Amino acid sequence: MNYLQLGNSDLRVSRICLGCMGFGVAEAGMHKWTLDYESSKQIISYALDQGINFFDTAMAYQSGTSEEFVGKAIRELTDRDKVVLATKYTPAFKKEDAGRKYIESCLDKSLERMGMDYIDLYIMHSWDYNTPLLETLETLTDARKAGKIRAIGISNCYAWQLAKINALAKEKGLDQFVSIQSHYNLLAREDERELVKYCLEDNIAMTPYSSLASGRLSKRPGETSKRLELDQYAKGKYDQTAEADGKIIERVAEVADRLGVSMTEVSLAWLLTKVTSPVVGATKPHHIDGAIKAVDLKLSEEDITYLEELYVPHALVGVLGTSKWIPQAK
Repeated sequence: MNYLQLGNSDLRVSRICLGCMGFGVAEAGMHKWTLDYESSKQIISYALDQGINFFDTAMAYQSGTSEEFVGKAIRELTDRDKVVLATKYTPAFKKEDAGRKYIESCLDKSLERMGMDYIDLYIMHSWDYNTPLLETLETLTDARKAGKIRAIGISNCYAWQLAKINALAKEKGLDQFVSIQSHYNLLAREDERELVKYCLEDNIAMTPYSSLASGRLSKRPGETSKRLELDQYAKGKYDQTAEADGKIIERVAEVADRLGVSMTEVSLAWLLTKVTSPVVGATKPHHIDGAIKAVDLKLSEEDITYLEELYVPHALVGVLGTSKWIPQAK
């Protein structure tokens, strides 16, 4: 496994981040395909054995049970200081609920669920339209000074939003966001218009989610999985562009066959040429094997061009493509 510094932080992370959305009580949240505790622990243990030290979860995953599973497994399997643990808080949906007390409460509850004294990377799960930027920055900076977190990141925001809040943080001498977790893969490359360029300019680490398009970039036509069948949220993101995306998926399979590797390896090897550490979910040990091998797979410039050239502009999907996350004109 190779390791890189996470942006402008002092956190050193593996090139693969284990995404933990697949862990948690299946009946507790929106995903019905998640693993129970013992199965989750097995995956986490295997990831640690392969050199992965970076783990990502969220308070929203299965009503906090993902955080519970991840925290418990880490405590049972390894020393706390050997891992970089990230979790995310969901901004308040109503203005009257938002603010310092809400963020502090989210953080304290995450620490309690995980059984941890601190979180390495604390991530705002989406842009907070209801809390003043300065209040958010002051709250997160105070949490870092109190030893509850080591660095801050953000997820699901536009480039201009990240630039704006980090400029304010710099002006006021407060902590800046060191990473961005966005929707980026071979089938979703809209981040390349502005966000990728901005992150390179300011050394902000990119740790994209859906790095395999919820399994689509690792499966050949006709192949399926429990998640592909049950993940309605992913269907909403990818089904409408399935025809155009299918042509790219076919090329991933072609390159994989020619190189004698898996589609997972090709898809992630491409992404690793662009970002610091993609978030890769795993519900079976062999899912981790493919991700690990991708770190050492070097694609030629010709391969990269071949994989990229059929991409067509996509509408934003997921959080950024949902109007309820955008403030309405008054």
